[in-house]
Amino acid sequence: MLARMQRGWQLVLLAAAAAWAALALANGHPWFAAIGAALIVGGFTLVLALEFVLVAAVHGDDAAPRPSPWQLLRAWAIECVVSARVFGWWQPWRAARWPDLPDAAGSGVVFVHGYVCNRGFWTPWMQRWHREGRPFVAVSLEPVFGSIDAVAPLIDAAVERLRRSTGRAPIIVAHSMGGLATRAWLAGSADASHRVAHVVTIGTPHRGTWLARWGVTPNALQMRPDSAWLQALAAKEEALHRAGAQPPFTCFYGHADNIVFPPSRAWLAHARSIHLSATPHVAMAYHPAIVAEVARLLQSADGAAAAPATTP
Repeated sequence: MLARMQRGWQLVLLAAAAAWAALALANGHPWFAAIGAALIVGGFTLVLALEFVLVAAVHGDDAAPRPSPWQLLRAWAIECVVSARVFGWWQPWRAARWPDLPDAAGSGVVFVHGYVCNRGFWTPWMQRWHREGRPFVAVSLEPVFGSIDAVAPLIDAAVERLRRSTGRAPIIVAHSMGGLATRAWLAGSADASHRVAHVVTIGTPHRGTWLARWGVTPNALQMRPDSAWLQALAAKEEALHRAGAQPPFTCFYGHADNIVFPPSRAWLAHARSIHLSATPHVAMAYHPAIVAEVARLLQSADGAAAAPATTP
């Protein structure tokens, strides 16, 4: 559904740009036509610029490092390019290009995307996993604007599909809201923690985000700072952690994240947190350090599965 929505929005923008340019040219204003068309098509870069201004303004006394103006400018330039690929090409037009690969050998990965995304978000990962023959399942979370809790069955089905095909507990790699969806699934299932080897979250608003105060959809409201939903989830997890019923978490976050800020909002209790400098929200999902860490976790899981059982 989201792919169709994004394709339709692209066609509307292109039609509006063409109409604007034609009208301006008809009135003898070629430069006005070019500037207007560029603003219609590339206006998202201005929205991104505003987000980075807010990142600097809202940081306050947050415990995470404060980004420099140069780091924010660099992050904005990176995000403009990467976001155009993700929302302009991979998600609307390439979401089905790389099918799930659940039957390959070795430990697998479940990819869980974030807000207003689909499985096309993971295109570079899926392309690499096909090349390397690594098993994976990438979900598309729907309803797009529903409650975060509503997508738990999709994650459950993806995990079980990999477990049955590989015989091993998979690793979950989750971006943004996908990390919250994974946590909600884990907290709501009695045996979920035993079915997952590790969870890697990337730019997840574990304690909400300042930007969500402007959201109106059910899942955006749940991501408001310290919302009642987030507090209830944390309380469930604390009880599970005391009982030893939570898988290990690694949380990647950044001080130039233009969606999840202040940056320490991406920290999670009892998790290992890793800071990525000058890295924006969408581009963070493809950071080489994260790719390397996931590869290391998979190699470790493969080695554990191959190790002979010891007798007491």
